[in-house]
Amino acid sequence: MRVFVTGASGHVGKAVVPDLQAAGHQVVGLARSDASAAALAARGVEVRRGDLDTLDVLHDASADADGVIHLAFKHDAMVAGDLEAAATADLAATRAIADALAGTGKPLVGTSGTAMLGRVDLGHTGTEDDVLPGGYRIDTENLTIELAAQGIRTSVLRLPPTVHSSLDTEGFIPGLIALARAKGVSGYVGDGANRWPAAHTLDVGRLYRLAVEHAPAGSRLHAVDDEGVPLRQIAEVIGRRLGVPTASIPAEDAAAHFGWLTMLVGIDNPTSSARTRQLLDWKPEHPGLLADLEEDHYFAVSGRTASN
Repeated sequence: MRVFVTGASGHVGKAVVPDLQAAGHQVVGLARSDASAAALAARGVEVRRGDLDTLDVLHDASADADGVIHLAFKHDAMVAGDLEAAATADLAATRAIADALAGTGKPLVGTSGTAMLGRVDLGHTGTEDDVLPGGYRIDTENLTIELAAQGIRTSVLRLPPTVHSSLDTEGFIPGLIALARAKGVSGYVGDGANRWPAAHTLDVGRLYRLAVEHAPAGSRLHAVDDEGVPLRQIAEVIGRRLGVPTASIPAEDAAAHFGWLTMLVGIDNPTSSARTRQLLDWKPEHPGLLADLEEDHYFAVSGRTASN
Protein backbone atom coordinates (compact mmCIF):
# COMPACT_ATOMS: atom_id res chain seq x y z
CA MET A 1 0.00 0.00 0.00
CA ARG A 2 1.20 3.52 -0.82
CA VAL A 3 0.41 5.58 2.30
CA PHE A 4 0.53 9.37 2.46
CA VAL A 5 1.39 10.56 5.99
CA THR A 6 1.05 14.14 7.18
CA GLY A 7 3.17 14.91 10.22
CA ALA A 8 5.54 12.16 9.11
CA SER A 9 8.59 13.79 10.72
CA GLY A 10 6.88 14.57 14.03
CA HIS A 11 6.86 12.69 17.32
CA VAL A 12 4.24 10.07 16.45
CA GLY A 13 5.22 10.08 12.77
CA LYS A 14 8.68 8.84 13.74
CA ALA A 15 6.99 5.65 14.97
CA VAL A 16 4.31 5.39 12.30
CA VAL A 17 6.67 5.60 9.31
CA PRO A 18 9.04 2.73 10.24
CA ASP A 19 6.11 0.54 11.30
CA LEU A 20 4.49 1.04 7.90
CA GLN A 21 7.77 0.36 6.14
CA ALA A 22 8.43 -2.79 8.16
CA ALA A 23 5.02 -4.07 7.08
CA GLY A 24 5.96 -3.55 3.41
CA HIS A 25 4.13 -0.29 2.74
CA GLN A 26 5.54 2.58 0.69
CA VAL A 27 5.42 5.87 2.61
CA VAL A 28 4.97 9.35 1.18
CA GLY A 29 5.57 12.04 3.81
CA LEU A 30 4.55 15.69 4.00
CA ALA A 31 7.48 17.97 4.91
CA ARG A 32 7.24 21.69 5.57
CA SER A 33 11.00 22.36 5.96
CA ASP A 34 14.28 21.37 4.36
CA ALA A 35 15.34 19.64 7.58
CA SER A 36 12.16 17.55 7.73
CA ALA A 37 12.45 16.68 4.05
CA ALA A 38 16.05 15.54 4.49
CA ALA A 39 15.20 13.44 7.54
CA LEU A 40 12.34 11.71 5.75
CA ALA A 41 14.40 11.08 2.61
CA ALA A 42 17.13 9.52 4.73
CA ARG A 43 14.55 7.02 6.01
CA GLY A 44 13.49 6.06 2.50
CA VAL A 45 10.35 8.16 2.47
CA GLU A 46 9.12 9.86 -0.70
CA VAL A 47 8.79 13.55 0.18
CA ARG A 48 6.01 15.97 -0.69
CA ARG A 49 6.82 19.55 0.29
CA GLY A 50 3.99 21.49 1.92
CA ASP A 51 2.05 22.03 5.12
CA LEU A 52 -1.53 22.16 6.35
CA ASP A 53 -2.13 25.38 4.42
CA THR A 54 -1.06 23.99 1.02
CA LEU A 55 -4.39 22.34 0.35
CA ASP A 56 -3.55 21.52 -3.27
CA VAL A 57 -0.54 19.50 -2.14
CA LEU A 58 -2.65 17.62 0.41
CA HIS A 59 -5.27 16.87 -2.22
CA ASP A 60 -2.88 15.70 -4.91
CA ALA A 61 -0.74 13.57 -2.59
CA SER A 62 -3.89 11.93 -1.21
CA ALA A 63 -5.20 11.25 -4.71
CA ASP A 64 -1.93 9.50 -5.58
CA ALA A 65 -2.02 7.31 -2.45
CA ASP A 66 -3.79 4.09 -1.51
CA GLY A 67 -4.49 5.49 1.94
CA VAL A 68 -3.83 8.49 4.16
CA ILE A 69 -2.77 8.89 7.80
CA HIS A 70 -3.35 12.47 8.96
CA LEU A 71 -1.12 13.27 11.94
CA ALA A 72 -0.13 16.89 11.35
CA PHE A 73 -1.59 19.64 13.54
CA LYS A 74 -0.62 23.24 14.22
CA HIS A 75 0.72 22.56 17.71
CA ASP A 76 2.58 25.86 17.72
CA ALA A 77 -0.72 27.73 17.35
CA MET A 78 -2.28 25.56 20.05
CA VAL A 79 0.54 26.26 22.51
CA ALA A 80 0.29 29.97 21.71
CA GLY A 81 -3.38 29.83 22.68
CA ASP A 82 -4.83 30.22 19.19
CA LEU A 83 -6.98 27.10 19.34
CA GLU A 84 -9.36 28.39 16.68
CA ALA A 85 -6.60 28.78 14.07
CA ALA A 86 -5.23 25.30 14.81
CA ALA A 87 -8.64 23.67 14.60
CA THR A 88 -9.66 25.57 11.47
CA ALA A 89 -6.51 24.52 9.63
CA ASP A 90 -7.07 20.88 10.63
CA LEU A 91 -10.64 20.98 9.38
CA ALA A 92 -9.64 22.48 6.04
CA ALA A 93 -6.83 19.94 5.59
CA THR A 94 -9.18 17.04 6.30
CA ARG A 95 -11.65 18.33 3.73
CA ALA A 96 -8.90 18.64 1.10
CA ILE A 97 -7.80 15.06 1.74
CA ALA A 98 -11.39 13.81 1.70
CA ASP A 99 -12.10 15.50 -1.64
CA ALA A 100 -9.35 13.36 -3.15
CA LEU A 101 -10.55 10.11 -1.57
CA ALA A 102 -14.32 10.39 -1.94
CA GLY A 103 -15.88 7.34 -3.58
CA THR A 104 -12.64 5.33 -3.67
CA GLY A 105 -13.11 3.15 -0.58
CA LYS A 106 -9.55 4.06 0.42
CA PRO A 107 -8.68 4.52 4.11
CA LEU A 108 -8.27 7.85 5.87
CA VAL A 109 -7.05 7.70 9.46
CA GLY A 110 -7.51 10.98 11.32
CA THR A 111 -6.30 12.09 14.73
CA SER A 112 -8.13 13.45 17.76
CA GLY A 113 -7.58 13.27 21.53
CA THR A 114 -9.10 11.55 24.53
CA ALA A 115 -8.66 14.82 26.45
CA MET A 116 -11.70 16.15 24.62
CA LEU A 117 -13.77 13.63 26.61
CA GLY A 118 -12.10 14.85 29.80
CA ARG A 119 -13.52 18.32 29.25
CA VAL A 120 -17.06 17.10 29.95
CA ASP A 121 -18.40 15.18 32.94
CA LEU A 122 -19.00 11.75 31.42
CA GLY A 123 -19.47 10.17 34.83
CA HIS A 124 -17.67 7.04 33.64
CA THR A 125 -14.45 5.85 32.02
CA GLY A 126 -14.44 7.13 28.45
CA THR A 127 -14.99 4.62 25.66
CA GLU A 128 -14.93 4.63 21.89
CA ASP A 129 -18.73 4.95 21.93
CA ASP A 130 -18.62 8.34 23.65
CA VAL A 131 -19.32 11.05 21.07
CA LEU A 132 -19.46 14.79 21.60
CA PRO A 133 -21.63 17.06 19.42
CA GLY A 134 -18.86 19.50 18.53
CA GLY A 135 -16.07 21.78 19.69
CA TYR A 136 -12.31 22.11 19.48
CA ARG A 137 -10.91 19.18 17.45
CA ILE A 138 -14.27 17.39 17.83
CA ASP A 139 -15.61 19.06 14.70
CA THR A 140 -12.84 17.48 12.63
CA GLU A 141 -13.26 14.13 14.39
CA ASN A 142 -17.00 14.11 13.64
CA LEU A 143 -16.43 15.19 10.03
CA THR A 144 -13.93 12.36 9.51
CA ILE A 145 -16.41 9.80 10.79
CA GLU A 146 -19.21 11.26 8.64
CA LEU A 147 -17.01 10.97 5.54
CA ALA A 148 -17.55 7.20 5.65
CA ALA A 149 -20.87 7.95 3.92
CA GLN A 150 -18.90 9.38 0.98
CA GLY A 151 -17.14 6.11 0.22
CA ILE A 152 -14.01 6.60 2.34
CA ARG A 153 -12.93 4.01 4.92
CA THR A 154 -12.47 6.56 7.67
CA SER A 155 -11.32 6.08 11.23
CA VAL A 156 -10.09 8.40 13.97
CA LEU A 157 -7.44 7.63 16.57
CA ARG A 158 -7.96 9.48 19.82
CA LEU A 159 -4.52 9.98 21.35
CA PRO A 160 -4.09 10.26 25.12
CA PRO A 161 -2.51 13.41 26.61
CA THR A 162 0.68 11.45 27.23
CA VAL A 163 2.14 9.58 24.27
CA HIS A 164 5.51 8.82 25.80
CA SER A 165 8.91 7.44 24.77
CA SER A 166 12.40 8.62 23.93
CA LEU A 167 10.86 10.12 20.78
CA ASP A 168 8.78 12.52 22.90
CA THR A 169 10.74 15.75 23.21
CA GLU A 170 8.06 18.45 23.12
CA GLY A 171 4.89 16.88 24.52
CA PHE A 172 3.13 17.26 27.85
CA ILE A 173 5.61 15.19 29.89
CA PRO A 174 8.65 17.19 28.69
CA GLY A 175 6.57 20.28 29.44
CA LEU A 176 5.96 19.20 33.04
CA ILE A 177 9.64 18.35 33.45
CA ALA A 178 10.74 21.71 32.06
CA LEU A 179 8.33 23.52 34.39
CA ALA A 180 9.58 21.59 37.41
CA ARG A 181 13.15 22.54 36.52
CA ALA A 182 12.26 26.19 35.99
CA LYS A 183 10.01 26.57 39.05
CA GLY A 184 11.97 24.34 41.43
CA VAL A 185 8.85 22.34 42.25
CA SER A 186 6.99 19.52 40.51
CA GLY A 187 3.37 20.53 40.68
CA TYR A 188 -0.14 19.16 40.38
CA VAL A 189 -3.54 20.77 40.95
CA GLY A 190 -5.65 20.11 44.04
CA ASP A 191 -5.13 16.60 45.37
CA GLY A 192 -3.67 15.43 42.05
CA ALA A 193 -6.09 12.51 41.86
CA ASN A 194 -7.19 13.41 38.33
CA ARG A 195 -6.11 10.78 35.84
CA TRP A 196 -4.32 10.94 32.49
CA PRO A 197 -4.42 7.99 30.08
CA ALA A 198 -1.17 7.18 28.31
CA ALA A 199 0.46 5.00 25.68
CA HIS A 200 3.97 4.36 24.38
CA THR A 201 4.77 5.98 21.03
CA LEU A 202 5.79 2.70 19.42
CA ASP A 203 2.50 1.06 20.40
CA VAL A 204 0.63 4.06 19.01
CA GLY A 205 2.60 3.83 15.76
CA ARG A 206 1.54 0.23 15.34
CA LEU A 207 -2.10 1.10 15.94
CA TYR A 208 -2.05 3.69 13.16
CA ARG A 209 -0.72 1.02 10.81
CA LEU A 210 -3.41 -1.44 11.88
CA ALA A 211 -6.06 1.23 11.38
CA VAL A 212 -5.00 2.12 7.83
CA GLU A 213 -4.90 -1.58 7.00
CA HIS A 214 -8.04 -2.86 8.69
CA ALA A 215 -10.19 -0.35 10.61
CA PRO A 216 -13.86 -0.49 9.55
CA ALA A 217 -15.35 2.69 8.09
CA GLY A 218 -16.59 5.10 10.73
CA SER A 219 -14.43 3.72 13.58
CA ARG A 220 -13.39 5.72 16.62
CA LEU A 221 -10.29 4.15 18.16
CA HIS A 222 -8.48 4.73 21.46
CA ALA A 223 -4.68 4.59 21.47
CA VAL A 224 -4.58 3.95 25.22
CA ASP A 225 -2.49 1.56 27.31
CA ASP A 226 -2.63 3.05 30.84
CA GLU A 227 -6.30 3.89 31.41
CA GLY A 228 -5.53 6.62 33.90
CA VAL A 229 -2.39 7.60 35.82
CA PRO A 230 -3.02 10.10 38.65
CA LEU A 231 -1.28 13.39 37.93
CA ARG A 232 0.14 13.42 41.44
CA GLN A 233 2.01 10.16 40.76
CA ILE A 234 3.45 11.63 37.57
CA ALA A 235 4.54 14.77 39.45
CA GLU A 236 6.09 12.70 42.25
CA VAL A 237 8.26 10.69 39.86
CA ILE A 238 9.35 13.88 38.09
CA GLY A 239 10.14 15.58 41.39
CA ARG A 240 12.15 12.62 42.65
CA ARG A 241 14.10 12.29 39.40
CA LEU A 242 14.91 16.02 39.37
CA GLY A 243 15.57 16.29 43.11
CA VAL A 244 12.90 18.96 43.63
CA PRO A 245 9.88 18.92 45.95
CA THR A 246 6.43 17.89 44.79
CA ALA A 247 3.55 20.16 45.76
CA SER A 248 -0.08 20.97 45.11
CA ILE A 249 -0.65 24.19 43.17
CA PRO A 250 -3.89 25.99 44.17
CA ALA A 251 -6.41 26.15 41.34
CA GLU A 252 -6.34 29.94 41.36
CA ASP A 253 -2.57 29.86 40.73
CA ALA A 254 -2.61 27.12 38.09
CA ALA A 255 -2.50 29.42 35.06
CA ALA A 256 0.47 31.36 36.38
CA HIS A 257 2.35 28.17 37.27
CA PHE A 258 1.53 25.83 34.38
CA GLY A 259 1.22 28.26 31.47
CA TRP A 260 0.24 26.46 28.26
CA LEU A 261 -0.34 23.22 30.19
CA THR A 262 -3.13 24.74 32.29
CA MET A 263 -5.84 23.44 29.96
CA LEU A 264 -4.80 19.86 30.74
CA VAL A 265 -3.43 19.65 34.26
CA GLY A 266 -6.86 19.69 35.89
CA ILE A 267 -8.76 17.28 33.66
CA ASP A 268 -9.79 13.82 34.81
CA ASN A 269 -9.64 11.65 31.70
CA PRO A 270 -9.83 7.91 32.50
CA THR A 271 -10.15 6.16 29.15
CA SER A 272 -10.65 2.57 28.01
CA SER A 273 -9.33 1.01 24.80
CA ALA A 274 -11.04 -2.37 25.22
CA ARG A 275 -13.05 -2.08 22.03
CA THR A 276 -10.04 -0.94 19.99
CA ARG A 277 -7.93 -3.84 21.23
CA GLN A 278 -10.61 -6.33 20.28
CA LEU A 279 -11.42 -4.74 16.92
CA LEU A 280 -7.84 -4.56 15.63
CA ASP A 281 -6.11 -7.14 17.85
CA TRP A 282 -3.94 -4.34 19.22
CA LYS A 283 -1.78 -5.38 22.17
CA PRO A 284 0.48 -2.71 23.69
CA GLU A 285 3.89 -4.21 24.39
CA HIS A 286 6.05 -1.33 25.60
CA PRO A 287 6.49 0.14 29.12
CA GLY A 288 3.72 2.13 30.75
CA LEU A 289 4.09 5.80 31.60
CA LEU A 290 5.46 5.51 35.15
CA ALA A 291 7.96 2.83 34.12
CA ASP A 292 9.06 4.97 31.19
CA LEU A 293 9.60 7.93 33.52
CA GLU A 294 12.07 5.81 35.46
CA GLU A 295 14.26 5.66 32.36
CA ASP A 296 16.83 8.41 31.74
CA HIS A 297 15.72 9.72 28.36
CA TYR A 298 13.24 12.30 29.68
CA PHE A 299 15.78 13.75 32.09
CA ALA A 300 18.80 13.85 29.79
CA VAL A 301 17.37 16.86 27.90
CA SER A 302 15.60 19.96 29.10
CA GLY A 303 12.54 19.62 26.90
CA ARG A 304 10.25 22.56 26.30
CA THR A 305 11.04 25.58 28.44
CA ALA A 306 8.40 27.17 30.65
CA SER A 307 8.23 30.23 28.44
CA ASN A 308 7.49 28.35 25.19
